[in-house]
Amino acid sequence: MRVPPDLTRIGGDSRSSRALFAVPLVIILAVTVIDLHMPPTVHLGPFLIAAPAITASFAGAGGTAAIGSLAVVAQIIIGVFHGGLETSNHQAQIVALFLISGLVTSFRYATDRHRRRLRQVRSVAVAAQEVLLRPLPERIGELNIASLYLASDEEAQIGGDLYAAVRTERATRLVIGDVRGKGLAAVGDAAVLIGAFQGSAYHNLSLPGIATHLGSAMCWNWQQTGGDERKSLESFVTAVMLDVYDDGPVTGMVNCGHPSPLLLHKGEIATLDVREPAVPLGMEPPEEGDFQVEMFRFEYGDLLVLHTDGVVEARDESGAFYPLPERLACWKGGSPQSLVDYLHADLLRHTGGAVNDDAAIVVIARCAWAPPAPPPATRSTRGSGHARRKPWRPPAPGGTSGPR
Repeated sequence: MRVPPDLTRIGGDSRSSRALFAVPLVIILAVTVIDLHMPPTVHLGPFLIAAPAITASFAGAGGTAAIGSLAVVAQIIIGVFHGGLETSNHQAQIVALFLISGLVTSFRYATDRHRRRLRQVRSVAVAAQEVLLRPLPERIGELNIASLYLASDEEAQIGGDLYAAVRTERATRLVIGDVRGKGLAAVGDAAVLIGAFQGSAYHNLSLPGIATHLGSAMCWNWQQTGGDERKSLESFVTAVMLDVYDDGPVTGMVNCGHPSPLLLHKGEIATLDVREPAVPLGMEPPEEGDFQVEMFRFEYGDLLVLHTDGVVEARDESGAFYPLPERLACWKGGSPQSLVDYLHADLLRHTGGAVNDDAAIVVIARCAWAPPAPPPATRSTRGSGHARRKPWRPPAPGGTSGPR
């Protein structure tokens, strides 16, 4: 994370902060000159306190102390020319200006120290968040991918939404999910699920198998963190898991209570609804038979839009939800990244610049796919003619249905 310049030194590190020092210097000079030309009964010296007070708003403790010292010197000069420093009035003004300048400098020093600590905490948090939710690669397997994450917490980069992608033996596997809740607890649950998803990639589990694994990981996590039975029942993760196969224009999907993906195919938008959605992950100890894989066509030139409910439930000032399918229909076309950029700007325009819930979008495009070459023609053992080529069929994990 790029840390802003530290302004604790005199003058700071930026040109703007150095230019602002002209304001308190002009105040000190103006008050001193005017006071020296006024009758001895008129005292403008108390206005000098404005100089260190203004400096504290843009400079560090060092700069504030320097301006405060100049203000005290100016007060001494005024006292010398207006009756001498022996008068009680001038002595009181000098002492008061010195004490107030010291207090202002002390408060500025405490503020700078707090900001330095906060920057350190934020830098660690940003590093941890970047490790947890790694950016998806632009190209993985046969896919081009673009992603977007909008956190509802202004001080965070991620929350309870998650996405990840891994390679399996014959497909690219993706997951997008939404942990119930917000804050650090949701981030921790998202970390557990992403870790379980990525860690199981080398096992080459089926989609029902990976769903079972993730559900078991979430149940185990909530039990280990000391959650009672009621809390465990109220904690869950909605998720969609996809296998985009390398050797055919289809994708297999398991949906666990998550918003359905949208498919852009030749200018038309289709919602990929499953016939048998599963319950969200973590609500109960899962079994592999609880999850059914359904197949959908996903051809070259198509775009698949995965999203969380923070996108479709984003509201405008009137309370209207974000109409994702209608907004997709207004898109002029292009790459996955251009679609993500379009949705990002359009979503923020709809909500007035900020979302009230975490939102994630992943757009996938299949690269050019060429079917495998047919085997060489062979003479049939029964009669004349050539052997018939077998049609392509997607992998058949347990509980699948045919391509739509």
